[in-house]
Order: sequence, then structure tokens, then C-alpha cells
Amino acid sequence: MNNGNYDYKHGVIYYNYVIIYYNYVIIYYNYDIIYHNDAIIYYKDVIIYHKDAVIYYNNIHSAIFAAAMTNNLESKVCIIGAGPGGAVAALFLAKTGIPCILVDKATFPRDKICGDALSGKVVSVLNKLNPNLINQFNDLPIQLNSWGINFIAPNLKELKIPFKLNYDTRESPIGFISKRLDFDNFMVEEVRQQPLINFIEDVEISDFILENGAWNLITKEGSLGIKTKLIIAADGAHSGFAKKIGGINLEPKHYCAGLRAYYKGVAAMDADNFIELIFLNDFLPGYFWIFPLPHGMANVGVAMRSDIISKKKINLKKMMMETIANHPSLKTRFKDAVLMDEIRGFGLPLGSKKRILSGNNYMLVGDAASLIDPFSGEGIGNAMKSGMIAANVAEKCIATGNFNKDFMHQYDTEVYAKLWSELQLSARMQQLVKYPKLFNLVVNKANKNKVLRETIICMFDDLDIREKLKQPSFYLKLLFSD
Repeated sequence: MNNGNYDYKHGVIYYNYVIIYYNYVIIYYNYDIIYHNDAIIYYKDVIIYHKDAVIYYNNIHSAIFAAAMTNNLESKVCIIGAGPGGAVAALFLAKTGIPCILVDKATFPRDKICGDALSGKVVSVLNKLNPNLINQFNDLPIQLNSWGINFIAPNLKELKIPFKLNYDTRESPIGFISKRLDFDNFMVEEVRQQPLINFIEDVEISDFILENGAWNLITKEGSLGIKTKLIIAADGAHSGFAKKIGGINLEPKHYCAGLRAYYKGVAAMDADNFIELIFLNDFLPGYFWIFPLPHGMANVGVAMRSDIISKKKINLKKMMMETIANHPSLKTRFKDAVLMDEIRGFGLPLGSKKRILSGNNYMLVGDAASLIDPFSGEGIGNAMKSGMIAANVAEKCIATGNFNKDFMHQYDTEVYAKLWSELQLSARMQQLVKYPKLFNLVVNKANKNKVLRETIICMFDDLDIREKLKQPSFYLKLLFSD
């Protein structure tokens, strides 16, 4: 073949700047005949002969899709990513009688680097999906009931914020702590029980082609094709779809780098399993965390905004280990603690900036939509809430047959109506912690100020604080009440 070459290792033919894909994927290019693994492609009319099938195409994208696949699937909705946001979207669709395909590149159970805390938003969404789920989860040994958050200011003064005022540990918990390995698998087991959900594991989508109002999805292995009217992209912080189609790119000012480690035997854990956010001077405007887990384990980590790490040239792992070894408030707690796993890094796309979350025939959910709380780092609750909203909008799209971007925009409107006030407030609080003296003052005041304390509680309970935030009287009370 003239003017071309063949990469035998990867099974890819390069010819005049066109890549001829691998795994029996054949494509024609301009006045030549290509022979590859018993397949022949003719020029001009683009006739593709692949094994026992002859397919005629004039559109090169369709030719790629049809020739690449040995197995084709079709559904009105395809959800990419089976984490909490994607699983919830699929389960709510099934609840309304709508079938879908749910595809994930991993095989479950699988680990996910995270803080492992499940707030009141998670409980609220699960209750709306099926109230029995909370009872089922509560009975499992993979979780701890958690009743709140302990904020430790740079001056080491504590501010304990329960998820619910006047909580009673004998009641159903407001929050939980569970390894993502376990919680995500709990959700996936619910997915497996739904006949309307075609759950596909260990398959990575590598390309997305929108033609004539439908998506053609091509897998990395070239062994499966999916055709769908609507994509719900819930494939996490490194979503290929969000970047390629949604146009969402990493912005260091709105992105956080984190490290997670599992320890056993950390001393002085809270009796009611309050998670700890420790705002040490070296990590501002980020924080150090300690979250209790079952069986005497703890999720320990640090998070810091990416632009600050770059500006100060910080080695986050080195700083984390030095802090554990040397900080007066931590070294005694970790004296007998054992590191149970390697320290792993992850990224958190923060919801401190509004983004476009939908377009023609698609919606972005959870971390793929950059909905992580800028102050607390919580992402699971917002992922599940946005997944629930996405399922509701998908139902409307299917009912009306309308998948265009103007109709899809109702998804953006509803997500931000539910979350934007909280995200804005959290972004302001993130800015506050850049100033240790001011943050110390706020923590001291919050220990005495009922309005401020209840506002912070609202951030972690599933309460609507938007109306309060719109009222000037709220800020007067905040400034001048005791």
C-alpha cells in the first residue's frame, strides 16, 4: 500500500493521515484498496466488506461505527459511569419504567479515591428512590452512622456541627461513612436487580459521534457499539465526554488536588463519628481530614486548590506525612496508627463556577459536571442529586421526543436552583479560610452565634437555605447577633 504504514503492535493502519482502526475495524480512504484480516474496503462508493457482511455507507462516521462493532446495542438512554450519580440516574429511570444502558470501564466492586463521607443529601435521595435502601444499608457492617462535622480552626478551636439539630443517636442516622469500594458496590447491586437496566462492566467508551439526533458510541476495544438518543455522562472528575463534548476543562482556581490514605488505630476519634476537617495554616485554603470508618479504620487525607499548589510549589504528599509526624495536635493521635494502604491521589472539580451542564442530547452529572462543594469537598450527595434530576429531565425528553439543547437546558436550571446557593456560600467560605485570623474569629463567633451555626448545618443537612440567603435581615442577624 503506497504512502502508508502498518503498526503491527497496535493493529492500526495509517494512510495519508487517516487512522484505520484496530480489532477488525476497517475504513476506506481515497482511491485505494486496503486488505486487513480478511476484510476488503473499496474506494469511491465506500463499500465495506467485513467478515460475512457487506455494508454500503456514504458517511464516513457511520462507516466507522458499523464496521467497528461485532455487537451492537440500542437504547433511548445511555448512562456512562456507574458511580453514585450514574447508578441513581439509572435506578430512577427504571422506577419510572424507562429502560437504559449503564456502562462503566471498571468491574465492580472497585475502589474510588474519596473521603468516603455520605451526607444528608445522600440519605434524602435514597429515601426518594426507595426508603428501604437506608434500612438495608444501615444494617450492613460496611458503614458507620455519622452525626456531624467537627471543624478545627487554625488556632485549633473546634466547632462541632451536627447534621441535625438536637440529634438522637437512637434514631435513623442523617449521614454515614463507608468506603467507596463498598458504597458504590451497594448501589451497583441494586442496579443488577433491575431488569430495565442493561449494566455493562469493563467497557470504556472512547468516542462519541452525534448524527441525525442520535449518538453512536464506540468502545476502546472496538468490540461493542451503542446507539442512543440521550447520554447522561456520570463518568467522574476525568470525564472524557465532559471534556470532549461538554467543553469542560481543568481550571486550577476551580480544581482541588487531594490525597487519601487508610489508617488503622488513629486515637481520639469522636464518639458519635463526627468527621473532622482540620484547617492547618500550611494547607490553607485547603484542609487535613480524618474520617472514621468501620473496624477501627480511618480515612485520612489532605486537599488543596491546584493553583495554590502550583504557585507555592508544594509537595502535597511530603507535607501530609510531615504534618502527621510533627504537628502537636496530630502526632500523638497517630503514634500507634498503621498505614494500611498506599497514599493515593485524586482530583476534585469544584462547583465554585457555573458551567454549561447540558447540550444537544446530553447531560453532565456529578463530578463530570464539576459539582463538588468548594468548602467541604463533598461530591457524592451532589452527584446523586444531579443524577436524580437528570432522570427526571430524561423522562420529559422521551415523552416529548425533544432532545435539543434548549429543551435540555431545564436540567441546568433545576440543578443550579437546588445547589447554586450552597455552592456560592461554600466558595465564600473557602475564600475566608485564606485568612487564618478571620477564620479563627468566625469559628469563635459560630460557637456563640446561632444563625451562623444553623447556616453551616444547612449546608450538610438536606435543607433549602436559598430564601434565607436572599434576605438582607439574615446578614444583619449574622453580624450582630450573639
